[in-house]
Amino acid sequence: MVRLITHNLLACHVKGCTTNNFPLVFQDVSDVVVREADYNPDFLRGFLPRVEWQALVGAARQLNDASLPEAPPDQLDDDFLKKVHHVLLEIHVEEGAMVCPNCKHVYPISNGIPNMLLAEHEIG
Repeated sequence: MVRLITHNLLACHVKGCTTNNFPLVFQDVSDVVVREADYNPDFLRGFLPRVEWQALVGAARQLNDASLPEAPPDQLDDDFLKKVHHVLLEIHVEEGAMVCPNCKHVYPISNGIPNMLLAEHEIG
């Protein structure tokens, strides 16, 4: 499933595409589903330092969710963590694509699964 926790870890890996290849941009998204997930504030506190915040906020906004602030607050209170939980773990992109901002390679998403495979000439 393409959740924003996964999206935040993906970059384009086409041969020679080594700059401006993150974050991938959502395109032609036709199906977004919200699925409840168990809330675990300890997991979120531990995972947040690994999150590329601007990429997460941008991806959420591409999917019409503007609940996250431009920058994380100094105090990680429960209200903030619940917003992060929702964006990272409950928003699922079922149909659409992710596009590299540099080389414009398209990674299709079908039935919630991103196709990150490359043709042989694209592997580097």
